[in-house]
Amino acid sequence: ESLDLPFLSSYLNSLAINFSHGASFATASSTIRLPMADVVPYGGIYASLMPREETFFKALYTFDIGQNDLTQSLFLNMTIVQVIAAIPDLVNHFSDIIKNLYNLGARSFWVYNTRPLGCFPKILTSFPLAEKDSVGCAKPYNLLAQRFNAELKNALARLRIEFPLATIVYVDLYSALYSLYTHPTKNGFEHPLVACCGYGGKYNYSEEAICGGKISVNGKNITVGSCKDPSVRVSWDGVHFTEATNKFAFDLVSSGDFSDPPIPLKLACHPR
Repeated sequence: ESLDLPFLSSYLNSLAINFSHGASFATASSTIRLPMADVVPYGGIYASLMPREETFFKALYTFDIGQNDLTQSLFLNMTIVQVIAAIPDLVNHFSDIIKNLYNLGARSFWVYNTRPLGCFPKILTSFPLAEKDSVGCAKPYNLLAQRFNAELKNALARLRIEFPLATIVYVDLYSALYSLYTHPTKNGFEHPLVACCGYGGKYNYSEEAICGGKISVNGKNITVGSCKDPSVRVSWDGVHFTEATNKFAFDLVSSGDFSDPPIPLKLACHPR
């Protein structure tokens, strides 16, 4: 809304959806390394709703991916050392995706790094013995995220050299979000390590009491619901952020202050 642009649709249906201004390809639990072959369902009537091929170079391609590659590996009982060892392959695979898009005509890329994983209620609950940092986050898992981010940043720097005609922006979402854990009250938040929608334990998170699910408490079935005021909470369900957190982070990173090179999102979105 602040960019005066329509929201990108992520639905392929018959309700007058028009992809000519862009599309969101977000999918649940998406990873850099997909476990199955890609399926592109665009064709027939939908072809007329897609951008013209000659306009692809004008688009801004945004990426926010990699977090699930790290966390899914952790919950498959891989050690942090093993996950770190896999990071170069992940980043190389991501670089290949950028190269493929460049070869198809893309020229502008906006790439978010991954979040402070060690501050997630799910991580804190699942790995309770992990060393904590000064704000209570699980230090080893934040260091894992930082390692991924460093490799990603270096890879994007190499791509800028390889493709001097492209604009490739690295966005430090990690630092923007971590400020909510270091100074929550200053930024209008409270209980940053506690999930808003959940039930049980120090961090209001349990695998047996997922947000929106049913649990039995003292013989009564209840629905796991929201906290009283999500607008002052950082974590929504232990894994995802609240709308208020997302807006806070967007307002910071869209300025360009957390970007390398420091290009504001409004400039990146200007018509070319």
